[in-house]
Amino acid sequence: MFSALELTLLLLGSAVLGVVGFRMLHLPPMLGYLAVGILIGPHALGLAEENATTHTLAEFGVVFLMFSIGLEFSLPKLSSMRRTVFGLGMAQVLLTIAVTMLFGWFAALVLPPMMQISWRAAFALGGALAMSSTAIVSKMLTERLELESEHGRRIIGILLFQDLALVPLLILVPALANPRDLLPTLLWAGLKAVMVLVLLLFLGQKLMRGWFQIVVKRRSQELFMLNLLLITLGAAWITERAGLSLALGAFVAGMLVSETEYKHQVEEDIAPFRDVLLGLFFITIGMLLNVPLVLQNWWLVLLLLVGPVLIKFGLIAALARAFGASTGVALRTGLGLAQAGEFGFVLLNQAGGLQLVDPFLIQLILASMVLSMLITPFILAKSDAIVLKLSANEWMLQSLALTQIATRTMSTQQHVIIAGFGRSGQSLAKLLEEEKIAYHALDLDPERVHEAQAAGANVSYGDAARRESLVAAGIHRAAALVITYASTPSALKTLHHVHELAPQLPVIVRSHDDTDLDKLRAAGAAEVVPEAIEGSLMLASHALLMLGVPLRRVLHRVQDARGERYAALRGYFHGADDSPDGAEHLNVRLHSVALSGDAHAIGKSLGTLGLHEVGAEITAIRRSRSRIDISPETVFHGGDIVVLRGATEAIALAEERLLRA
Repeated sequence: MFSALELTLLLLGSAVLGVVGFRMLHLPPMLGYLAVGILIGPHALGLAEENATTHTLAEFGVVFLMFSIGLEFSLPKLSSMRRTVFGLGMAQVLLTIAVTMLFGWFAALVLPPMMQISWRAAFALGGALAMSSTAIVSKMLTERLELESEHGRRIIGILLFQDLALVPLLILVPALANPRDLLPTLLWAGLKAVMVLVLLLFLGQKLMRGWFQIVVKRRSQELFMLNLLLITLGAAWITERAGLSLALGAFVAGMLVSETEYKHQVEEDIAPFRDVLLGLFFITIGMLLNVPLVLQNWWLVLLLLVGPVLIKFGLIAALARAFGASTGVALRTGLGLAQAGEFGFVLLNQAGGLQLVDPFLIQLILASMVLSMLITPFILAKSDAIVLKLSANEWMLQSLALTQIATRTMSTQQHVIIAGFGRSGQSLAKLLEEEKIAYHALDLDPERVHEAQAAGANVSYGDAARRESLVAAGIHRAAALVITYASTPSALKTLHHVHELAPQLPVIVRSHDDTDLDKLRAAGAAEVVPEAIEGSLMLASHALLMLGVPLRRVLHRVQDARGERYAALRGYFHGADDSPDGAEHLNVRLHSVALSGDAHAIGKSLGTLGLHEVGAEITAIRRSRSRIDISPETVFHGGDIVVLRGATEAIALAEERLLRA
């Protein structure tokens, strides 16, 4: 047996190796965690077993995840979702239980007595199967930027009700074994739940902002972090003491913090705890899989895997359709929630402890539930293709949406495509309007798109990471594309499509920092703008001015720093006392030239062309989707994309030298 420290080190070391391996294979890290759990678990190598330590670490991972999800919501937003949460969510849980009990009754008619299950056992199994994985699905939705999409909101709403439903189910299952105390037990549990939620939502809302202000005034990052952990775990503890789930308390706490101005700081501070502990949670889920049992009874496990997943998918999709969702949204909702959930294991273990279900059957169901969670990332990754296969209407709806985008951009030339219409995208759009430059934005938040369109903004509902959306937005006629959200995976997908559709189009990408700079540039980004560097430059500027450094010197310092960092912007930034008469030098710009098969430069070296003589400079050469090193000896090949920088006249002369003798 390992000590608590040794077990923690084993889990952390295994997690690192698993994530590195799966990253190298371009697979989701979540699968790495699950695979590591299966490998080191008690049913494979036997290096670790589920105990109090692993269970606690895993539970904390879900707590911090639910807190992060709560930060994306607010009381008004939750109120607007009440039909989804208490309508669609309740219908899903109740109908899943009812269908499971119906199957149990049917099984009693056709199976021998030794294999039958009672209606109480069927109820417990129905409750377990009704749960979906909050941890896996919400993380995948966040990574795919679908949390605010129509199906994303329905999925989160159903998951929230499943968390609420866990409480009465945990009371009902043992009470069914002793029906005499059922009514008083339910009434007392319901009263406690209402009292705790009222306490957290209404009293907590009044206290949260004032308490945060007191903490922030102490100007201590350590105190801020301690306070954040106290609020998250404290709210989880309160709901647990009331018989509710830890995750529900953490969600409510996150929702209350989202009402304050400290939301974004809290989001950044909580991320490391969430991601590390959530990884350990997935490892513990993998440890539950009994590999020898699956191999010995593979056909039963396969039946228990495919049957419930298909039934749950069909049931949720039908309910979502009945609640007004389009066919495509309903199918995506069903695909997102078809798997088993972490709270299902709690109900399954409870049913086993009460001896309602045979231990052998429990092991088979548990194995099928783990496998359903294991295949979820693959299902969600292929959800668009699956929906298009299943729904003929989806083709029509997507074509209609793309037609609407194309209609709005059909008459525009040399416009800017803005990927993402959040705060950064809207600020860019405003500046472009002031400069009389046409633009068209794509965004995945239907409410934001609707409100922006009503206000006269040129924005459409669409995903810039999809090839069809870029074509509809007029990528072949565009002057530039700007990715305004800091998501490297989505930016890489967009850059891949740009390379295929319009390789000469300059793309500017926003990022958090320089971590993925090389990766984005290699994918074809003309420039990467890291928030951290721009923030530090502005901070340094204000600090120098406050210390008495002349404005002219400060501007030149910033000019030099930006010139070193952003090759495309060299020559743009000038001191306040520079003469406006020579403003022609401000017309420096970028221009991409594609070298076709008969271009003059093909086979010649950069040094022999003498582009510097006309005042132009080559900032990049892209060849076969990657940048190459530039030197006077660099020889041009057919198909190269050459990025020029200089004044308009200089670029025209340089382009002529590249293409014609």
